[in-house]
Amino acid sequence: MLRNKGEKTEREKKPRSEKSQKALNTALYWVVLNLGMLLLAAGVYFFKGPNNFATGGVSGISIILSKYITPRVHWMSQTVIMNAINVLLLIVGFIFLGKGCTFKTVYCSLVYSLEMYAMQWIFQAAGIELSAGHTLTDQKFLEFILAMFMTGAGSAIIFNCGASSGGTDIIALILKKYTRVPIGRALLITDALIASSTFFIFDVTTGLFSVFGLIIKAFLVDSVIESIGKSKYVTIITAHPELISPFILDTIHRGFTSFEAEGGFTHEKKTVMITVLKRGEALKLKLKIHAVDPDSFVILTDAKEILGKGFRNTN
Repeated sequence: MLRNKGEKTEREKKPRSEKSQKALNTALYWVVLNLGMLLLAAGVYFFKGPNNFATGGVSGISIILSKYITPRVHWMSQTVIMNAINVLLLIVGFIFLGKGCTFKTVYCSLVYSLEMYAMQWIFQAAGIELSAGHTLTDQKFLEFILAMFMTGAGSAIIFNCGASSGGTDIIALILKKYTRVPIGRALLITDALIASSTFFIFDVTTGLFSVFGLIIKAFLVDSVIESIGKSKYVTIITAHPELISPFILDTIHRGFTSFEAEGGFTHEKKTVMITVLKRGEALKLKLKIHAVDPDSFVILTDAKEILGKGFRNTN
């Protein structure tokens, strides 16, 4: 039996389209992940380190250690100390976690270190020194805002990509594997101790900035993650589902659930379609519905957390 040529082309077209969409999504994922790494590295190098804003983590530990090490060993800058700690923690991670120390963690940790070295090399070559006491501007509060925004947003983007920049996150994974210590609480206590120590190691102003920065970072990271991951729960009440369903299935490449309903006032038969989309996809669908079926009734609500295929992994 001969197959219809047009049918064959249509069948081949869909897998190709899905494959190219998957490749585009993968490329976009790595672009976004690297943007998060760049924001984090720039925030630490330009603003956090030079002002001694030790809000926790490996960057906070390196800021404190550099206070005592750098004056004696000049080449051991904050950047060198921080990267040395990151490499050491990666080795510890491989020893204790094995495969638990994922490729993404290794990648982010190495890229983070390389970006810090690149920034240090570029600015030293230009004759600009950024270190404790040598800040980019003389506006400490402005640099504090920029430090918290850039590192908070960068960390949130990295976490939203399902990765981490390594550092103390590796210690958290080890604790999770071998103890029953609540990881979030343990990391918060550690960061609080690092931030609080700046009162005694540096001065009261730096201590206040560090502690306040730790609080801001916690809220900022949660807020940015929630904003990035927010999707739309879409309910469509229509008399013409055949005009809308192909766009959801073939253009946006999402599924939907539908059922028959009856209008309470008009008693007309309607179809209710329910789907969950990313914000950009929801906007496209809204415009499409307005164009093909302006009489339909559309409800869009924010969905804070979605578990399932195409969204967050339930594993």
